[in-house]
Amino acid sequence: MGKRSTARRLAMQALYQAEITNSEITTALTNIIENEKLIAETADFAKKLAETAWTERQECDKEIEKLAVDWPLDRIGKVDRSIMRLALSELKGQETPSSVIINEAVELAKKFSGAESAKFINGILGAYIRNMV
Repeated sequence: MGKRSTARRLAMQALYQAEITNSEITTALTNIIENEKLIAETADFAKKLAETAWTERQECDKEIEKLAVDWPLDRIGKVDRSIMRLALSELKGQETPSSVIINEAVELAKKFSGAESAKFINGILGAYIRNMV
């Protein structure tokens, strides 16, 4: 797994942990990262992604609610929300091609959620991209 893929996985896990434990993102990041053998670049990218997504989570949630027709936010699983928050905040930064971000989000969903979640996330992120243009 590439450095950035690993960083995205760690960031998603930290977002999920912070939400379910109602803790600070820095605490969740420390908990997640301390058990990994990482190069500094990967850890730094994971921290940047997680902190940005955590800060922008309310804004991201509004986007998700707008795009997830007939799916209230509280019906969307916390793992799926964490993946979408991460992807949306990274898409807003426009540092990485959108196709890469969406593909990584779909892969995270396949690994940590399920095939239906992967399709759902792909649809939401695709709609977001279409609305940006």
